[in-house]
Amino acid sequence: MRSQKFHGRYDSDGRECQHPTCREAGEFRAPGAQGNSFDGPGDWRWFCLDHVREFNAGYDWFDGMSADEIYAAQAPGSGWQTEIPAFRPTAGADGMPRWADFADPLDAIGARAGEVRRAAAGRKHERYSRFTPREREALSVMGLGPKADRKELRQRYSSLVRRYHPDRNGGDRSHEGRLQRVVEAYQLLRRAAAFG
Repeated sequence: MRSQKFHGRYDSDGRECQHPTCREAGEFRAPGAQGNSFDGPGDWRWFCLDHVREFNAGYDWFDGMSADEIYAAQAPGSGWQTEIPAFRPTAGADGMPRWADFADPLDAIGARAGEVRRAAAGRKHERYSRFTPREREALSVMGLGPKADRKELRQRYSSLVRRYHPDRNGGDRSHEGRLQRVVEAYQLLRRAAAFG
């Protein structure tokens, strides 16, 4: 079953419209009597264009819901309480906050982001520890990570010189400052003990 882009039409594969008086091809789907549940996705009803429009005009998503259920479904934070793997206690990161610990979803997101930032900063310091602060800055200028080796350094330098050199840009000298920083970073890094 392949959808044709933008208008929701599907190849009918011989399927007929399910309207009782119609024999047109059933190329448009509409929610069936059984909705999504634990057992899997719900079923679909198949209609021709005219009858799917008629069905959609009278369809009520809130049918069978109480006023409280309708209000909860329409609330801006609806569904945020659902715990996802990143917020489970077994997420692989000790002490990370969980959705259930917060009344406001934005507080939960902020706390999670803070924990992730702190954990990443610790890992980043460990990975970059073989470089001096000036060498770390030079790596940043070159766009290289802490695992870069001498071969990657040369390749990146060559690539950046080709990109920023005026002879390669039709005489455009607007990138000369950037080129100078790249050359200085390369000169520092090629002599760095970390690349031994």
